[in-house]
Amino acid sequence: MSFVKIRENYLPYGKQSIDESDINAVVEVLRGNYLTTGPYIEEFEHTVADYVGTKYAVSFSNGTAALHGACYAAGINEGDEVITTAMTFAASANCVLYQGAVPVFADIDDQTYNIDPLDIEKKITPKTKAIIPVHFTGQPVNLQSIHQIAKEHNLIVIEDAAHAIGATYQGNRVGALSDMTMFSFHPVKHVTTGEGGIITTNNKRYYQKLIQFRSHGITRDRKLLSKDEGPWYYEMQFLGYNYRMTDIQAALGISQMKKLNEFIEKRRQYVTLYNQAFESLPEVILPFQHIDGNSSWHLYVIRLKTDRLSGTRKDIFEALQKQNIGVNVHYLPVYLHPFYKGLGYSKGLCPQAESLYEEMISLPLFPAMTEKDVQDVIRAVKQSINHYRQS
Repeated sequence: MSFVKIRENYLPYGKQSIDESDINAVVEVLRGNYLTTGPYIEEFEHTVADYVGTKYAVSFSNGTAALHGACYAAGINEGDEVITTAMTFAASANCVLYQGAVPVFADIDDQTYNIDPLDIEKKITPKTKAIIPVHFTGQPVNLQSIHQIAKEHNLIVIEDAAHAIGATYQGNRVGALSDMTMFSFHPVKHVTTGEGGIITTNNKRYYQKLIQFRSHGITRDRKLLSKDEGPWYYEMQFLGYNYRMTDIQAALGISQMKKLNEFIEKRRQYVTLYNQAFESLPEVILPFQHIDGNSSWHLYVIRLKTDRLSGTRKDIFEALQKQNIGVNVHYLPVYLHPFYKGLGYSKGLCPQAESLYEEMISLPLFPAMTEKDVQDVIRAVKQSINHYRQS
């Protein structure tokens, strides 16, 4: 088995922040009686629900599984259509396919890079069942407009907030504003459980479906059983999946959640330094500064004005990598992946998303960075831009 060797002094675009309290929390579980589904699961779910302000939270093995569970709970099935953004990770659309439904891609707002409510309205048909807006990079989407559209057309809203735990919209934390909201706990996210995801909701019916869905469709709830043969008795009532989180993951998540606000504040500090450094570069468009909410800054994405440069986005990207700056690109519009092309999607569907993809670069941003790391990134970006600046 071979592993990717990380270059010395290489700064990744994202990385977990783990300290001794996190390690001790996991060790405590390893020394206890439960490794899989135990008391830490419920505590973690309560911790997240309390943080965002919902009645319920249901943990999953990863964010994609959580989105799948939300689609099931929403009753999305074969023949339905679900509108989502093209500018996202594939999971935001894959979860629709898992239920036999059809993802419909709406274009982005050219300023915020989030899904454009005006294009959502254009894509609604009698088959539309739900909307999955994505808080891209941690910037809150225009939920006021999306909720109005959903109300008018009787649609369910499932927020993909994989990037956005801790973000706020109109004074409220993302996570308690729609029918369901998904958060991800992958290591590059704000807090991590190794792998993991969660759905928050205020809807008891969705909550009960999610609980069963993540565990093979099985229930021991006496109120839900078709019959009761005794204390040992349980029933599989529909075809669910094994999507459970472990107590090991949950313990890490509980420990990480205690530091979430600190992590977000550090991200915001570094964003301020980036903005101050790059605002004088005419070749760079800075990320959108939200009016109706506060971003949690999962990603810091700059957009290159390639018409002002003698080189391409690829040239700038490679120049930064040569300086050990671990830049990335988020994302290739979902429907341009070969699999989706095979389903009949084609280029030109979302012109704004495609244009953004050709010009964007994600810079390193995570709490474990130092101010020296931030200055190294700034210096490398300026050097790369200067090298390809048109005379």
